[in-house]
Amino acid sequence: MMKKPMTWMFLAAFAGLSLAAAAIMIPRLKVPEAPKMETIYEFTKADIDGKDKKLADFKGKTLLIVNTASKCGLTPQYEGLEALYRKYKDRGLVVIGFPANDFAGQEPGTNEEIKTFCTTKFNVSFPMMSKITVVGESMDPLYAWLLARTDNKPIEWNFAKFLVGADGKTVTRFGSRTSPQDPALVAAIESALGG
Repeated sequence: MMKKPMTWMFLAAFAGLSLAAAAIMIPRLKVPEAPKMETIYEFTKADIDGKDKKLADFKGKTLLIVNTASKCGLTPQYEGLEALYRKYKDRGLVVIGFPANDFAGQEPGTNEEIKTFCTTKFNVSFPMMSKITVVGESMDPLYAWLLARTDNKPIEWNFAKFLVGADGKTVTRFGSRTSPQDPALVAAIESALGG
């Protein structure tokens, strides 16, 4: 007779935990309305040193936008991103890193600490921007714009990639686990750069 009440108690506790988890996750899954900008070049973002950087400065370039983190299992992708940047920058590719602390607290540092980490550990020379939020209601407007241009699904983890064509409008999304050397990503970059 004791087993039935215990089963119900377990199920009630599990249901309570599930509701609590949903209450935490649902705001993170919400994608805010995207700004009504025609191109990415209309945005101005703070760089890693806190200075305003007009994305219009990259007009005519192909951009690879990546949300980064220093303490993630995918952090070694910095090396591959830097390799892409060095290989294609003379042809018009600009990799831009946007640090974000949205997943498991894997980017806890200050902008200064992030900059030091990227330059000393991975010799990053591509532009790094100030830390932003890429999920939920406080999502940076740039990321809301990028999502609206693709599948409008929330960012799944660190190192999600958005390839923006030189027109500033065409956006292709690649997942976090897509390596910077993945043939599909490299082919998309090559195509965006005109072969």
